[in-house]
Formats: sequence, C-alpha cells, structure tokens
Amino acid sequence: MNTIAVLLPVYKKDAPNFFTSTIASLLSQTQQDFKIFLGVDGPIGGELELAVKGCERSSKFCVCRFAENRGLACVLNDLIAEAEKQGFEYFARMDADDVCVGTRFERQMAYLQENPDIDVVGGRIEEIDENGDNNGKSVTYPLTHEECRRFFRYRDPLAHPATFFRKSYFDKVAKMNGKVNTWYRPEYRKNQDTMLWLDGFMSGCVFANLPETVLKFRVAKDFYGRRNGLARARQMMRSRMEINKAMKYDISANLFAMAMVLMTVSPTWLKKVLYRIR
Repeated sequence: MNTIAVLLPVYKKDAPNFFTSTIASLLSQTQQDFKIFLGVDGPIGGELELAVKGCERSSKFCVCRFAENRGLACVLNDLIAEAEKQGFEYFARMDADDVCVGTRFERQMAYLQENPDIDVVGGRIEEIDENGDNNGKSVTYPLTHEECRRFFRYRDPLAHPATFFRKSYFDKVAKMNGKVNTWYRPEYRKNQDTMLWLDGFMSGCVFANLPETVLKFRVAKDFYGRRNGLARARQMMRSRMEINKAMKYDISANLFAMAMVLMTVSPTWLKKVLYRIR
C-alpha cells in the first residue's frame, strides 16, 4: 500500500508544459511509495485537459474533479480528506509548475522517520525560469522548530510546495479548530499556507527544514505581476496582524508587515528589486 499522498491542485491557467514537467519529476522520484491526488479546480481544456486525462488512466493517480473554481484552500482540504479516507499517513505538497529534486520524498520521509516529534518538514528551494534553467537564486529556510518560530515573525518558515507532512499535523490543527475536513482556511484565496503555519504553531505542531534543495521553484515572467493588488495587500495585512498578536511578536514584526504590504502594491519593476534584496 502507498504511504505518501501527493497533494497537487491544477486549474485552467496552469501551463500544460509546466504541468507535464511537474508530473515527470514526481514519477522519477527515488521513493516510489506514493499516490498523486490531483485536484482539478474547475473546468479546464485543451492540452491541459489531455494531460489530466492521461493521468486518469494511471493507477498512480487519484483524480478529483470539482465543477467550480473554488481556490487552492478548498481543493487542498478535499484532497486531504480523500487521502485520509484512503488511509494515507504522509502528505507531500506540490504545485503544478514546480519540479521535484529526484530524492525529495526519500529524504523527507527518512527525516520524519528519524525524528518522530516532527510534524512537517520542508527544505531549500532553487528558482528556475520558464525553460527550467536556474536563475541563480535560492532560499534556505531555518532548520529547527525554534528557528522557524523566530523566522515566522517576518516570513513563512516553510516553502509551501516543498512541504512534507505527517498526518499528525492535520490532526492537531483539526482538533484545535473543531472543524470537519477543514485544515486550510477556505476564506483565504491567497496566503492560505501562511495561515496554516499559524494554526500549526498554535496547535503545537513541530516544524523543521532540510538544509539541501528539495524543489525547483518556477518563477515565470508574470510571477511578480500576479503579486499585485490592493485586495491581496489588505488580506496580507490582516493576516499578519493576526499572526503577530497570536505569536506575541513585538512591534518590529508589525513594521515589517507594513513594508511587505507596500511591496505588494508597488509597481512590478520595484517589486522585482525588493524581492531580490529581501
């Protein structure tokens, strides 16, 4: 029986060629004890639909189609619920445009088995462009739980698409919020991962990251443009104020949050500069 459920949402704006690269990187993992739970968020068509239909023909996939586009949080909640129903104990996140390092699942699974107190582990990410080439930027996240907690005052302590969960993470969050089949907050169309980290800390989950690269994170040409908008800025500010209060961070965390909101509404050219030096 497979033990790892790979949570992979896809929707109509995902590029078919990126999606096929993502699938190829999963199917070439050194650790093959997994099943891919593919959540189709609303209608899709063209080459992307053909690629998904190809996945449906393989026993390596469980394809869940949803009639309407409801957002990432809702799809992930449904995929987790389905995977739990099928008895899975480990959950790996993946986005439909990134590329897994070949040993990712093997290394993250080994880490959790060697450290039974850890509920979620991430890892280092390297950025790639539209052609899959490295652009020279990488992000190394804090390794220990306490370092993750301190880091969260400014930024997310884990790269969401690079995370690998033990079922206990979702069990603890569910016990805290008292909701059935709701781990990601569905009211958040953006920043749903940030709020999952908050709920994890508040429910006693233990965090960690690997020092090595586990994921190639794709930064396409429209990456910075998609991070614009007053609505996103307002939601980011509300969530950051909630986080800083709940985690009992000092005023410097609020000041940093304001700076990040300004970056969100700044022009694309300035956003690129700020993103590079943050």
